[in-house]
Amino acid sequence: MKGRGPTIVEYNNQTFTEEHLVEADSSFFNFFSIPILKGDPKNLLNSPRKLVLAESTAKRLFGDENPIDKILKIGEDTVRYTVGGVMADIPGNSHFEANIISSFMTNPKSNDPTWIRNSFSTYLLIKLNSSYETVDEKIPELLIKYVGPEDQQFLGISINDSVAQGNKYGYYLQNLTDIHLDPSIQQEFKEAGNPKYLKIFGSIAILIVLIAAINFMNLSTAQSSRRAKEVGIKKIGGSSRGMLITQFLSESFILSFISLIFALIFIKITLPYFNNLLGANLTLNLFTNWYTIPVLILFSMVVGFLAGSYPALFLSSFSPYEVLKGSVKNSLQNGRLRRALVVFQFTVSILLIVGTIVMYRQIRYMLNKDLGFNKEQLIVINKAEALGTKAKSFKESLRGIPGVINIASSTDVPGRNNYNDAYNLEGRKDETFLMETNWIDYDYLETYGMTLVSGRSFNESFTTDQQACLINETAVKNFGITDLEKARFMRPGDSGRENYLQVIGVVKNFNFESLRNQIGSYLFCLNTDNVLCGMRYLTVKISANNYSKTISEIENKWKEFTANKPLEYYFVDEDFEQMYIQEKQNARMAVIFSILAIFIASLGLFGLTSFMVEQRTREIGIRKAMGSSITGIYIIMSKEVIILVSISALIACPVIYYIAGKWLENFYYKINLGAFNFIAGLAIALGIATLTISYRILRAARVNPAQSLKYE
Repeated sequence: MKGRGPTIVEYNNQTFTEEHLVEADSSFFNFFSIPILKGDPKNLLNSPRKLVLAESTAKRLFGDENPIDKILKIGEDTVRYTVGGVMADIPGNSHFEANIISSFMTNPKSNDPTWIRNSFSTYLLIKLNSSYETVDEKIPELLIKYVGPEDQQFLGISINDSVAQGNKYGYYLQNLTDIHLDPSIQQEFKEAGNPKYLKIFGSIAILIVLIAAINFMNLSTAQSSRRAKEVGIKKIGGSSRGMLITQFLSESFILSFISLIFALIFIKITLPYFNNLLGANLTLNLFTNWYTIPVLILFSMVVGFLAGSYPALFLSSFSPYEVLKGSVKNSLQNGRLRRALVVFQFTVSILLIVGTIVMYRQIRYMLNKDLGFNKEQLIVINKAEALGTKAKSFKESLRGIPGVINIASSTDVPGRNNYNDAYNLEGRKDETFLMETNWIDYDYLETYGMTLVSGRSFNESFTTDQQACLINETAVKNFGITDLEKARFMRPGDSGRENYLQVIGVVKNFNFESLRNQIGSYLFCLNTDNVLCGMRYLTVKISANNYSKTISEIENKWKEFTANKPLEYYFVDEDFEQMYIQEKQNARMAVIFSILAIFIASLGLFGLTSFMVEQRTREIGIRKAMGSSITGIYIIMSKEVIILVSISALIACPVIYYIAGKWLENFYYKINLGAFNFIAGLAIALGIATLTISYRILRAARVNPAQSLKYE
């Protein structure tokens, strides 16, 4: 199976761009259990130029008409395609997307015997009671038998020598269910998710639940004096400790279950906004799987037990004698456990705050870093080969548009590179070097604002530039090139002087991939053909003034030169931002979790402060009567909270330093973990904690001492 990328589809002189068109062979529907709604399942995709449409696509194209045997024009193919079937829409949780599936045998490469091509996804169905490891073990033998001769032919060296030089080539099996969460493998259809984030955010969610449970424990034990008399009377009346524990745990279970119901209602209401914020497509399906509701109920019971176990044990331990004597209230003044739990709450909160700061600083760094070229005001036109022999005329016509500054054609553009070729360096034939390769015209470097650090660029005055190349600084360093005039590359397997590429200049390093990756070796070749053979992209630099008008004029020119085909384009700066969409989504998630953690911790802190003020009301009155100011009372009452939050910061800093360092290892180009992140996290936590307790303390401090001394 192979994706074709955005493809123009035409029916009855109406055209649209289909983003998800794939090619598959006739066994496709034997592998994947996609329901066939119309057509013969046994005869789908078994002949050239056959199509299977998704139900929604068939509806969009043909309405209520029967789509079977309808004729479509696909891309630039002059021979039409026939609709042979309609399938159900592929679920969103599939590892690939396909609205149109065309027969793979239409592709000329379907009969290509070359093994070293790796642009197709191949699926194997293992026999029952067989293990995929057994099949995997036999693949190296196939590589030596079939790939070995091709390595010798195209690279000029044996497969063993190629591997010894550090080159890698191989096939191995991967379980279908592992595809979505395996970012180590480049996925053609969908970007794989990172399991690290599932573990991180799953752990954070559990910690937030623990914070809420801790609040319940703290507030229950802190205000237990109000229920001490109840416990004493029930024990005198014959209640055992076990009965009291059951009562208090039951109260906790009921509260937890009610909270679950409110949580599900809240999720149902806010899920559309959450999806919009994160660009996700999550749904709340409680009845899809039988185990969903039982698991949720079990989870609420576990949370209820965690939150209610300690208060139940604590409250049930009171003796009637202590209650009547009044010693229970005095024992409540010792809150070591409550202090420890407050420290835990704010440790988690500071972890999240600092983690969020680090995430946003790294994202801002990636979006604003100098990439070695100017990505602003550049639009890239896809499918440039549609211009055919009119390419040169089209480019000249665009230069006449006032808002167009420059235009260039190429086989690749930054962020979309996929030509990785092997080369020999003259005098070092036994070594093979892999480089990203881009065929460009004379205007490419100027359009992208790339600079030369030595030598010169391609120039129309030099006819020999057809056999010349430019390389980047990394290539110079990796290959140990000291003299450009003596540096010539050639593709292994070629012969003859005319196939050598003389290095005439060195381009300053530029990030042609995500900042997760180190800049690799890069080579530019010159292509001056009037026909954009293989030149898939046109890059247009436009003026910052009146974008929409300029693009509209470009679109009109495109339709004029391509018989009214739709213009497919994107902005380079926006395309680079899309590289970090997962990081941006995760940063937003971190903000949401941070707000939740801080809010829940602050609620608990406010409750504890209220209890503390209630217990020390007479003390506050005496201090005011003795001349203490409101400020002095505030400092005395808030000192403990400030100390607890500071202890939380001391615990959180080394933990988040380790976690953030591990996360930043995903990026080759990254920020430094300076003291700013941790100071800012502490300041935010202290500020929120101080604001939380200020109202309750200041309110108590302003009360007339006569009223405070009458308290109790």
